[in-house]
Amino acid sequence: MWRALAAAVVVAAVRPAVATDPYAFFDWDVGYVTAAPLGVKQQASRRRQFSSVIGINGKFPGPAVNISTNWNVVVNVLNDLDEPLLITWNGIQHRKNCWQDGVLGTNCPIPSGWNWTYEFQVKDQIGSFFYFPSTGLQRAAGGYGGVVVNNRDVIAVPFGRPDGDITIFIGDWYNKNHTDLRKMLDNGKDLGMPDGVLINGKGPYRYNDSLVPAGIEYETINVDPGKTYRIRVHNVGTSTSLNFRIQGHNLLLVETEGSYTTQQNYTNLDVHVGQSYSFLITMDQNSSSDYYVVASARMVNDSLWRRVTGVAVLHYSNSGGKASGPLPDPPQDQFDKTFSMNQARSVRWNLSAGAARPNPQGSFRYSSINVTQAYLLRNTAPVVINGRRRATLNGLSFTPPETPLRLADAYGVRGVYSLDFPERPIHGAPKMARSIINGTYRGFMELIFQNNDTRMQSYHMDGYAFFVVGMDYGEWTEDSRGTYNKGDGVARSTVQVMRSSRDHRKSHRKQCLQT
Repeated sequence: MWRALAAAVVVAAVRPAVATDPYAFFDWDVGYVTAAPLGVKQQASRRRQFSSVIGINGKFPGPAVNISTNWNVVVNVLNDLDEPLLITWNGIQHRKNCWQDGVLGTNCPIPSGWNWTYEFQVKDQIGSFFYFPSTGLQRAAGGYGGVVVNNRDVIAVPFGRPDGDITIFIGDWYNKNHTDLRKMLDNGKDLGMPDGVLINGKGPYRYNDSLVPAGIEYETINVDPGKTYRIRVHNVGTSTSLNFRIQGHNLLLVETEGSYTTQQNYTNLDVHVGQSYSFLITMDQNSSSDYYVVASARMVNDSLWRRVTGVAVLHYSNSGGKASGPLPDPPQDQFDKTFSMNQARSVRWNLSAGAARPNPQGSFRYSSINVTQAYLLRNTAPVVINGRRRATLNGLSFTPPETPLRLADAYGVRGVYSLDFPERPIHGAPKMARSIINGTYRGFMELIFQNNDTRMQSYHMDGYAFFVVGMDYGEWTEDSRGTYNKGDGVARSTVQVMRSSRDHRKSHRKQCLQT
């Protein structure tokens, strides 16, 4: 568990201004820190003799951004890495302001030794989000932290005030540094099985002497008996879907990525790469001992992946002893897509909550808005193009131009990209392209993701949100629209698409979202 850091680490101030919303200021120094979460330092590169773990203001994970609806956020980032850097704000919406979303295509990377100031407003937003470095596979080295957007005081929260607020980061971890992992991908190789799973940047509690070596620092989450906590869980990993559970405790889901959900209990929940959930958890169990907090890999061979399990400890203030014995059981069948699919379908929007909504058009009845564009986006297994391992959509693999798209628009630079991304998969050999979707300002777009790969995929819409209206197996057809959820599909920014399955999303398109 991490908390907001002191002012000496994060400079945060609120500046009430006449006729404007408050401002919060942060100064970040992004550089390498000494850390060995799994007992082994990430292997240093030729240019870097020491640890390759990325921290912010000397901390890993980085500082919290704790703000409220409509606040303006100003983050000055100094890049002390030895390579370019971009910070993206996963799930934060950048309405009419894509210049701040921190991804290639809209921003130039911050050169080593330089600084850049991000400034954006969390207009009409609430919820649980996180930030991370978006280029060069730096995310595999850390550099991430949490973003909490609180309701304004005049807007009621659809549940009682929790006794505490806790953030938990779960994610796969490789002992190889991110530059070596990047070279592996460029050479057409798969990253392979991670070396472990971290919880809040720390390795597993030694629940099994043969699987977990001695001396690894683990996370302890301190709670008081009888109290209820809001626990925000983020999968900040690179490629591994994780099942999250707390031994003996129910997880009451209340929010995901900026949308309050219908409230229902889970004993465990699959959290896929890039996703965020928040739960209410009451400390109502016997305090004779501590309890396990577990994040274990999903859709894998359990016997081979047993060590790829993150374990922390939930510690009651009156606990009588350490956690011991076997971990709480994961879902029975690791490859049971139906279980995970039904979980995903059960996450619904709370239509009665009086909170900020992600629909700038003013209507929350998305089924009544006319769809102006529709794209069927099909991915297949990675292929080698021009000697490098590439992912494709509709047979095209995007390569970022040297001049960001919006910068090219602003200065009238021609030939940087083309507005000819195909609405359906194309025939022929996969190829490199700079084709982008030509979204219509204030239009309403339908996106269908068809996963023809052999592994799970996470799809994220940067700087915006979409409604998840359907999820099913097999090939999508026009008749599939008859199965859409036209009432309470949840609005979020990241969705899982299981292998050989499809997902239907409806999204408002803004002028700045052209990727």
